[in-house]
Amino acid sequence: MSPHLISIYALGAMFVVATIWPINMGVLAFVGAFLVGTLLAAQSTKDIIAGFPGGLFLTLVGITWLFALAQNNGTIDWLVRMSVRAVKGRIAAIPWIMFGISALLTAVGAVSPGAVAIVAPIALGFAFRYQISPLLMGLMVVHGAQAGGFSPISIYGGITNGVVQKAGLPLSPMTTFAASFTVNAAVALLLFMVLGGRKLMQMRMQTVETIKVPHIEIARAATGPQIFGDSEAEALSRRISEEGGGSSNRLVAEVEEGNHRDGNLYQVVTLAALVLLAVLVLAFKLDIGFVALSIGLGLALCAPTMQKRAMAQVAWPEIMLITGVSTYVAVLEHMGTIDFVGDSVAGMASPMLAALMLFFIGAVVSAFASSTAVLGSLIPLAVPFLQGGTGVGAIGFIAGMAVASTIVDVSPFSTNGALVLANAQGVDKQAFFRKLLNYGALVTVLAPVVLWIIFVVLPG
Repeated sequence: MSPHLISIYALGAMFVVATIWPINMGVLAFVGAFLVGTLLAAQSTKDIIAGFPGGLFLTLVGITWLFALAQNNGTIDWLVRMSVRAVKGRIAAIPWIMFGISALLTAVGAVSPGAVAIVAPIALGFAFRYQISPLLMGLMVVHGAQAGGFSPISIYGGITNGVVQKAGLPLSPMTTFAASFTVNAAVALLLFMVLGGRKLMQMRMQTVETIKVPHIEIARAATGPQIFGDSEAEALSRRISEEGGGSSNRLVAEVEEGNHRDGNLYQVVTLAALVLLAVLVLAFKLDIGFVALSIGLGLALCAPTMQKRAMAQVAWPEIMLITGVSTYVAVLEHMGTIDFVGDSVAGMASPMLAALMLFFIGAVVSAFASSTAVLGSLIPLAVPFLQGGTGVGAIGFIAGMAVASTIVDVSPFSTNGALVLANAQGVDKQAFFRKLLNYGALVTVLAPVVLWIIFVVLPG
């Protein structure tokens, strides 16, 4: 068996293992990069580490830390509540508000699971309170997050555009963004009409008998000195001391997070900081990772005690997964596996069928694993295929592949679908799981075909 096939089978095994067992695929990818790189590609560990995506790592850490700060000081909750008040009692507008907020968060740089983790608990709380279909509300949040996921400054957009630009292919970031937003918005509209939206348009908050919902905790930071890097101070904190049966002599008082007056000065400053982030990155083309860390540091210095656990809320599992897969792909590129697979696909009798096959691979794998991992691995595999003069337009193919690999994140096996399932209130979880599973299966089967027709067949 050739080294190329072994490395490809190893990548497939990673997806299978990460799907069956709760093992972070990033760990599998790092180990795979080490084994494949040293045993098959004759690389040194220094060469393998050189493939680590340092810029992407900085972007992910900076963005997720900044949004953790905004979440902890109540800014995100405040924005959601302002949005709901702005609809003036129109129940039907609430699902669209959640769709819009999710899209906005991912469009300005939040990772898709992070945006869903922030918005889904609030959205499903509203669904329970105002008797809206929880399936509708959950799917609106996920499709909203995917709609904004390919903006030029987003995580998905950065990965996709970076791969395409590096390959020297025609690049149109706004085409991919527009494709993702339009398709997800169209699906959201269809879901809204099918899952009770027409009934909601006839309702007002004053005419609905609401159900009292307890406080919803969006995220809980990990605890322990190993998390925060301040072992002596943490060991003396009130919480840790009480667990050990002692008393605290810590000088800094603990602050309860997530319980703040709406529109306070700190929230206004945080909102202005998020706007500043978008301006500096979009208008001045500054690095989003460094800008997010710089703005986050300024916010943290304003209230260091309040934000002391934000670093524990950084999406470390997602970061491990993304950087691990990217490092493994760098090893594949070094050994020529990317070109090998691309040439094999390009050599198929029908380039159109080859494109459809790649769409299906992206959708099926993403439904059971991470969309980010799929984007980081399958798009590079398709680059030689697009460079081979097959007649398939690169811009349309990349847009279709991007949407096909992310729209299936409604599956209960994906991170976003699992978050919706976990936060559903007042429902039979098994029945809700089956609904998500059926919908996810339907999207996984239909989306690649529809997107292939729209972005590959019709333009050709």
